[in-house]
Amino acid sequence: MALTPTTTRALLEQLGHQPKRYLGQNFLVDGNIVRKSLELAGVKPGDAVVEVGPGLGTLTSALLEAGAEVWAIERDSTLHAHLTRTLVPAQPRLHLLEGDAMDHPLAGLPAERFAAFKIVANLPYAISTPWMDAVLGGPLPGEMVLMLQHEAAQRYVTPAGSKLFGAISIFLQSAYEILPGHSVAAGCFHPKPDVESVLLHLARRPEPFVFPAVTKAVIRGCFQQRRKQIGSLVRHRVAADEAARWIEELSRAGLGPQARPEQIPVPLWQRLVVGDRVA
Repeated sequence: MALTPTTTRALLEQLGHQPKRYLGQNFLVDGNIVRKSLELAGVKPGDAVVEVGPGLGTLTSALLEAGAEVWAIERDSTLHAHLTRTLVPAQPRLHLLEGDAMDHPLAGLPAERFAAFKIVANLPYAISTPWMDAVLGGPLPGEMVLMLQHEAAQRYVTPAGSKLFGAISIFLQSAYEILPGHSVAAGCFHPKPDVESVLLHLARRPEPFVFPAVTKAVIRGCFQQRRKQIGSLVRHRVAADEAARWIEELSRAGLGPQARPEQIPVPLWQRLVVGDRVA
């Protein structure tokens, strides 16, 4: 499929489709970036790959040409119908689902493929963090190459001490190593977004740490009041003995109950033990 701005505009006009900002529909029109996505992900024949928001099928076609089996989910009914007419009949390795990626974060990938799969996707900004949070609940892909707005990517990879450091930073960095990615200019899309983007490259750690749901809820609650002291925050959310033990851990690391959530590094958050008694 052609990847130029001209052919993309012509196809959208043929479909009678106006890009929808609320769905983050900025269509990739640079073949070099498509190739870079596949290169970073190391896509090879037989790989199981999940794609979110295939749009006009530019990245999807490249994944299929590389020999991958693709599970893709598209929310827009016009674009889903277009792909159903043009790609699905000729591509038995494409499994296309119409729906919301928040309801199906792995695009219907079957359980028998959970052991080894990758995610390669151009993520809509509006769902990037909640979608990532859902994916981090498992099963975990071995590798992810995600097109993200720069700000979202920074929230994922920033270290403790940064104003952007938050719950999603902790969850992601506990399970994934951040590998060199690739910056993407606004001119690589139609229509051009107002911000710069980046290809974020993530590789699952040999022993990924996945937080229990109850602990994740506590951590999110702490960052919702990130200007408060951590001692006060955990005492209101965790059983007294558990809170005391964790505060002692922080003190041994040179932090204390006066620390703010953003000052606490990822390994210390992993030592927070939360029982059933959570406020």
